[in-house]
Amino acid sequence: MQALLSFDQAPPIAAPLRFFLTAPLFAILAGMLLLWSGPELFASRWTPSALAMTHLITAGFMLPVMLGAMIQILPVVAGANMPRPLLMSSLVHAAIVPGALLLTAGILTSQPLALQLAVLLLGIGIALFLGAAGHALVSVRSTNPTIQGLKLALIGLSVTAGLGMLLAMARDGSFALPIRQLTSIHLGWGLVGWNLVLLAAVALVVVPMFQITPPFPAWFARGFSWAALSVLCLWSIAVGAGWPWPSAFLAGAVVLTVAVFAALTLRVQHRSRRARFDASQHFWRLAMLCLLAACALWFAADSLPALAERQEWPLLCGVLALLGGFMSVMIGMLYKIVPFLVWLHLQNLGDGRVMAPNMNKVIATRQVDRQLYAHVVSLALLLAAVIWPEWFTYPAGLALVLANGWLLYNLLTAVAFYRYQCLQIAAQSSATPAAQGPC
Repeated sequence: MQALLSFDQAPPIAAPLRFFLTAPLFAILAGMLLLWSGPELFASRWTPSALAMTHLITAGFMLPVMLGAMIQILPVVAGANMPRPLLMSSLVHAAIVPGALLLTAGILTSQPLALQLAVLLLGIGIALFLGAAGHALVSVRSTNPTIQGLKLALIGLSVTAGLGMLLAMARDGSFALPIRQLTSIHLGWGLVGWNLVLLAAVALVVVPMFQITPPFPAWFARGFSWAALSVLCLWSIAVGAGWPWPSAFLAGAVVLTVAVFAALTLRVQHRSRRARFDASQHFWRLAMLCLLAACALWFAADSLPALAERQEWPLLCGVLALLGGFMSVMIGMLYKIVPFLVWLHLQNLGDGRVMAPNMNKVIATRQVDRQLYAHVVSLALLLAAVIWPEWFTYPAGLALVLANGWLLYNLLTAVAFYRYQCLQIAAQSSATPAAQGPC
């Protein structure tokens, strides 16, 4: 797969980087919301605070990271060049960031105006991205599983966004809809149809390339994205139609697709040729173990009525899947993608006359390791807070703020490193006739 990459087609570094730098800010806000709400946040998955925190993670952290990753990956992996990527990314970013903030505020306060503005801004931002990405991909043949997965992920994003807008309008009283059923479908499409399908497509490239592993099995690469979306579609129809037994069976099949991805990724990662795992690989391993734990908890609650009646299990499942699973793997991806982008653009700027520093120098290894420990502590405290909210809510909120503040610091360190090296390259190149301009 690495031979198929076209690094010379990478967009300007500012295009994806603005999304990556924004994501930790929303996770910090999630920690602050936890401190402000207190133990009441864990009373139910349906409390306004719990829903607001969920969307700070999904729309505030996960969405920007995955959009930034797609902006970088589409031209490099698929040869799908977005028109004017810097302008497009600026417009999308300018829409989704205030949109996510307004969505959180609207959920917390039940203010119709905030929800309407959130729907407008998020709708504009996602529509702009889908239009640019769809236009870039429409003429690209699905010659490898990653390109196919990227195309299918855009379908998942479209459905997720559409359902989210319906829910927001229903919450402000514009429509009368079955909120809980629609919320379940929205959650399924967001986690599986959008994030998991995209993550699987990206994993086919980044896991073998950065973690020095064998490729994923051919049967998985060819069929996983199609299977996940097909099962998800059937489950959505069954839930919407009110068919209890088919919907329960198909829900189990959807959860099983998540477990298959997690288990297979762990197996591939176990065969890494690295003598010692780095922090990024530990983030991936933590994420896959958390996804497997969330799947096991779901099946246990489905089989044991006593467990299903408890309020804690959906919250535990959510923390394991969102913060333990998707958030962990995205942080692990950031610690590989951002240093690689810095190295790649410095290498291009040097134009063979000035060599870029090694990727490992972009962010100090000890800082990444320490942020990993902080993330693990915050995750453990959040899981404890679900069960014993009076004891662990405030430590969990503080730990979440600290861990993601550390992540933001590390990413800003990479930006500072890039700017410093740009000046160094410009200074060293200025004596030559074909000198490169500053960044």
